[in-house]
Amino acid sequence: MNSRLDLLHPYPFQKLRALLGSAGTPPQTLAPINMSIGEPRHAAPECVLNALRDNLQGLSVYPATQGEAALRAAISQWLARRYGIPAPDADTQVLPVLGSREALFAFAQVVLDPAGGGKVVCPNPFYQIYEGATLLAGGEPYYVNADPARNFGCDWLAVPEAVWRDTRLVFVCSPGNPAGNVMSLQDWRILFELSERHGFVIASDECYSEIYLDEATPPLGALQAAHELGRDDARLMVFSSLSKRSNVPGLRSGFVAGDAALIAPFLRYRTYHGSAMSAVVSAASIAAWSDEAHVRDNRRQYREKFETVLPILQPVLDVQAPQASFYLWARVPGSDAEFAARLYAATGVTVLPGSFLAREAHGINPGQGRLRLALVAELEQCRQAAERIAQYAATL
Repeated sequence: MNSRLDLLHPYPFQKLRALLGSAGTPPQTLAPINMSIGEPRHAAPECVLNALRDNLQGLSVYPATQGEAALRAAISQWLARRYGIPAPDADTQVLPVLGSREALFAFAQVVLDPAGGGKVVCPNPFYQIYEGATLLAGGEPYYVNADPARNFGCDWLAVPEAVWRDTRLVFVCSPGNPAGNVMSLQDWRILFELSERHGFVIASDECYSEIYLDEATPPLGALQAAHELGRDDARLMVFSSLSKRSNVPGLRSGFVAGDAALIAPFLRYRTYHGSAMSAVVSAASIAAWSDEAHVRDNRRQYREKFETVLPILQPVLDVQAPQASFYLWARVPGSDAEFAARLYAATGVTVLPGSFLAREAHGINPGQGRLRLALVAELEQCRQAAERIAQYAATL
């Protein structure tokens, strides 16, 4: 067996199941409401469903690892429209993937040299795929704690120079999970300069880029930042997905885009990895990337949830609207795990302890004392959950 498997930490939801298993049974009079997992539950768009139905003949052919030219072109055109940048070359700078999760994991296996290891820098709290991909590729994670004074962003300049010299890959997540923070142009300027100085690759996870509250200020993307700073996409890869944008997590469809010098070896790796996209999924993906009406309606629904839930929670908890994403990152008194367990036993509402999303680093666990609340259930359920949480918090 691969001995590196023993380095993997339990996934946050495995920890949560163990925690709630001993928390006690919620009142049977209260229907359970799950706010712990970020699984979109709005209806899938009709354009995607129609494309699936109309292209079932695609099941009869083996798909190409590089993906269909029409899909690569649709993604390239979407990137140009969304970020106001020149369209990336659809043949050399865009690659369809089976959701951003598998691509983020696989990319680390390409970038890291198993003989040489090296450090991989990532935010803390973080999406646990970053850590697992690093460990299984023979790298060493280095965690940069979220800073509440920076709206839970990372202070890249606080990372020691000795760490940067040994860094091969940096994972960033903007908009962030769990706090919904967005990297500024100055944040990108600093990170790009560090990449140029030390030669590390940047993997920008942007799966929440299309869930934001203000229609006039969409989140800045990595390729957009590079363009605005007069920089090319050297050592930069962007990862995105239709799961959150288009409410199709089961479609397993996303893309990577960026440096052609990174796309080429990643494509070679994927030829052996066996992760080509079905022509059926490809057709549905083209329909999704080509339509913005359903995405705007998606944001409207999330905006209604934030507008409903925040006035209920803010009198009793320290919680603010995020810049983007469908999460609330709420501070609670005492232990976050204990709060989550007792809340579940008292109300039937499931939330995710923030400490489960982070590691202790530099003397603290930056998720301690916080909860991640995913506003993915229907509006009425979100309202009921918020009322139960507020009533429970008011008793403490």
